[in-house]
Amino acid sequence: MRFVVVIPARFESSRLPGKPLMDINGQPMVQWTWQRAVAAGADQVVVATESEAVRNACEAFGADVCMTSPRHQSGTERIAEVIETMNWPSETIVVNVQGDEPMLPPSLIHQVAQGLAEHPHIPMATLCEPIEEVDTVFDPHAVKVVRNGENLAMSFSRAPIPWSRDTFVEHRWLPDHWPYRRHIGLYAYRAGFVQRYVDWPQCALEQVECLEQLRVLWHNEPILVLDALEEAGVGVDTETDLQKVREKLLDESLRSAESNGPSDS
Repeated sequence: MRFVVVIPARFESSRLPGKPLMDINGQPMVQWTWQRAVAAGADQVVVATESEAVRNACEAFGADVCMTSPRHQSGTERIAEVIETMNWPSETIVVNVQGDEPMLPPSLIHQVAQGLAEHPHIPMATLCEPIEEVDTVFDPHAVKVVRNGENLAMSFSRAPIPWSRDTFVEHRWLPDHWPYRRHIGLYAYRAGFVQRYVDWPQCALEQVECLEQLRVLWHNEPILVLDALEEAGVGVDTETDLQKVREKLLDESLRSAESNGPSDS
C-alpha cells in the first residue's frame, strides 16, 4: 500500500499566529509533525505553506515543501493545489495531516491510508475514538460523529449527537446503550476526489457547523470512519495546548532516552 502525506502549515493562524514555527523542546512544531508522517511509511511527505519563513525552516530539516496561495480558505484547498503542482495521479491516496498535530501517532496515519486502500469505491476516510466523559459530548470543540452499520458517516456535529433523551435532560449521564465517538481530524482522500470537493460550493450545513467534511455528505459521497488504533494525542489550538504538548513530548523523550540508555551490567 502506497500513499503520500501533505501537511498544511499556514503561518497566519487566526488563534496562534506563527504556529507552525513555535518551539517545542528545541525544534519547530511542524518538524515534530513531519517526523511522525515520515515514520508512518509514506512514499512522500510534503509541507504545504504560504510562508517563506515556514519554507526555510522546513527545508533546513530536510522536508519537501510546496508553496501555495495565501488565499486558500481551508487546508483541503491547499492540498488540492499541491496535488495539481505535484501532478499526482487521481487514484493516489493522499493523507491530510494537520501541521498542529505534533503528537499524532504514525500508526494512525498509516491506518487511515490503509482503510481507504481497502475500500476502493470510497473517496475519503477518517478516524474516531471513544468518548468517555459526558462533558466531552457537550463540548462544541469536540466534534461528534455518528456512523451507520458499515462504519460510514451519517453526520458530524459540535452538538451532542445523538441526543440521549433519557439521560441528558436532567442528569447528563452517558447512556449505557450508545458508544459516543469523537472525530479525529485526520483524513485520507483519493487525489481525484479532492479536486471535485473544492469545486463544490460550501453547503449551508457546513457553514452553520464550521465543519468542512459535511460538504462531502451533503453531496451524497461516503466517508469511511474507522476506530483509531490508539489515542490521537494532543493537537495545538491554544497556548495551553502548546504547553501541554511541550510537557508530554519532553516526558516522551526522557522515557525513550532511559529505555535506550546503557545498562548497569
